[in-house]
Amino acid sequence: MRNMQLGTSNLDVPVVAVGCMRLTELDGGQAERFVNAALALGANFFDHADIYGGGKCEEIFAKAIHMSPAVRDKLILQSKCGIRNGSFDFSRAYIMESVEGILRRLCTDYLDVLLLHRPDALVEPEEVAEAFDALHASGKVRHFGVSNQNPMQMELLRRYVKQPLIANQLQLSIAHANMISNGLHVNMSTPEATGRDGGILDYCRLHDITVQPWSPFQYGFFEGVFLGNDKFEALNKKIGEVAARYGVSDTTIAVAWLLRHPARMQPVIGTMNEQRLADCCKAAEITLTREEWYAIFLAAGNILP
Repeated sequence: MRNMQLGTSNLDVPVVAVGCMRLTELDGGQAERFVNAALALGANFFDHADIYGGGKCEEIFAKAIHMSPAVRDKLILQSKCGIRNGSFDFSRAYIMESVEGILRRLCTDYLDVLLLHRPDALVEPEEVAEAFDALHASGKVRHFGVSNQNPMQMELLRRYVKQPLIANQLQLSIAHANMISNGLHVNMSTPEATGRDGGILDYCRLHDITVQPWSPFQYGFFEGVFLGNDKFEALNKKIGEVAARYGVSDTTIAVAWLLRHPARMQPVIGTMNEQRLADCCKAAEITLTREEWYAIFLAAGNILP
């Protein structure tokens, strides 16, 4: 597995992150086999959130991996907090409470990375700063980041928070690539020119913040996957041609497309299938040509100005 630096931190992480949102779909034995298969692939970065399975996913993970100090030293653990039933909450009290619960369920003393999970309209950045300071000083969280935030939301936090924001988890795939299209249609009157994210991709590149694409095989907002989908006949044909050229699966090429972008991306893979995870990890070995990257982009229905 090829590794990369996560943001401006000292963390050396695999270029593919293992998303744990669906761990509740597996029984105990299956979960243990899956996490061990991930480790065997060199995929030791595991992404969690306190809302995944209502906390059950973190508990299942800790049990499946037989968490101990020796095991913990081999892992990079990231989790997220801030989503409550019917609201978002970035208050100091809730962040502190959430982290305590996360650590308890994961059977660990610290998180490598904590992300704020989606923006909170009522955020008071001073409270976030207080929470981050307390968590960092206690050693309970070593690095911090955000999820689904635009540049100005991140700038607001950075005005108060001392710790660098090293990652931003954003929805991105070949078939959900507005943040890329928007950057191509500058000063145009086409629908693709409509800015919906404030130029977050360039912002992250300018500030050495790692983009973590979530749902890298989805289109729309959980409307389905594009691989093998009749709605994306041209895209699947083109991906298949490129996959045959490299002797890999279509899944591998879909991830390689994200890794080819120079924004230092770390896709979060949500599969619970060991072979599919292996196919995703294989993307770390492939560098698509510029021609292949653009051909896939256009086959998804994206257009150039």
